Amino acid sequence: MKKKKQNKKVTLRKDKETDSVVSISELENRRMFLKKLWKGLGIFASVEFAAVFFGFLFSGKDDNEQITSKQIFDAGSVNLFQPNTVTAFRGGRFYLARLEDGGFMALSLRCTHLGCSINWEENKKSFVCPCHSSSFGIDGDVLNPPAPKALDYFPVKIENGIVKVDVGTKLTRNRFNKSQVEYA
Repeated sequence: MKKKKQNKKVTLRKDKETDSVVSISELENRRMFLKKLWKGLGIFASVEFAAVFFGFLFSGKDDNEQITSKQIFDAGSVNLFQPNTVTAFRGGRFYLARLEDGGFMALSLRCTHLGCSINWEENKKSFVCPCHSSSFGIDGDVLNPPAPKALDYFPVKIENGIVKVDVGTKLTRNRFNKSQVEYA
């Protein structure tokens, strides 16, 4: 009996980039490698995206978190502030407004729209946000949107003729109310 020689049939293919001959099995190995590589990179990118997304949603920062200890800021004597004026206390993060009727309000420096620092414009008698042109009256009420609500404020107490502001307690509100004003 004659032994038949078995010839392994290898199909050859010319690689266009390198002008060399490559067998189909080698080509399939490269394809499988690239498929696995792309799958791995896709999974990695998906996991990274999910981590960033959930990190943003659950940042651990409580929106209602307030400083618990009272931080009292002495603004000065009641007599230092004329009616219908505003004094900036940048270190204390507030404006102290003395209203026409003599009442005091401590207003936050931050716009309620996007948190930009607001400025008091004496000639307009209003607070103006330089970012999106929101404006607020001397009492912190919205005069010109896009700000959705009145400026946040800090509790004011007057003890022995001294104006004191609790900058550790920031209070939010939708609009101005007479109960938010402290009188000497």
